[in-house]
Amino acid sequence: MTMVSLIVSLLALLIALGTFYFWNQDRKKPKATDNSFTTRPLQLQAYERLVMLAERIAVPNLISRLNVSGAAAREMHVLLIESIKQEYEYNATQQIYVSPVAWAAVRNLKDQNMLIINQVAATLPPESTSNDLNRRLLEFAISDKKGELHTVVLEALNYEAKKLMK
Repeated sequence: MTMVSLIVSLLALLIALGTFYFWNQDRKKPKATDNSFTTRPLQLQAYERLVMLAERIAVPNLISRLNVSGAAAREMHVLLIESIKQEYEYNATQQIYVSPVAWAAVRNLKDQNMLIINQVAATLPPESTSNDLNRRLLEFAISDKKGELHTVVLEALNYEAKKLMK
């Protein structure tokens, strides 16, 4: 699990640095005039949808929503991965309305959660149940605070949305 912790830490650091860089760049841009077309409502809606996406693909939320007791760990593994992919694909068009940093943060969250699920599932014996997989995933989420990249992503999305409302 130390490799996962290292990867998660590096992803969180890259997102934080990228967000800081682009926030400073955004401050230098001229603001739109009152009589110009504005995409602000569409942008705010996109940030709302991406916040919902980040919440829905957070590992603990996935498990509570998709828990299938009595299933094999392999079936649960596939269900979790497919759910993340579907949620992400459903919201892929939102990247048009948000900053590149915000979209990269969401993409990294998706990738990180899939990596964690794949790596934890790979450590289980073939006869494991969905409850075994879910328990291990929740233990990881609870024990490794670096695994909470979704919190960092949510903060970045909230910050950018609030900037639009000023």
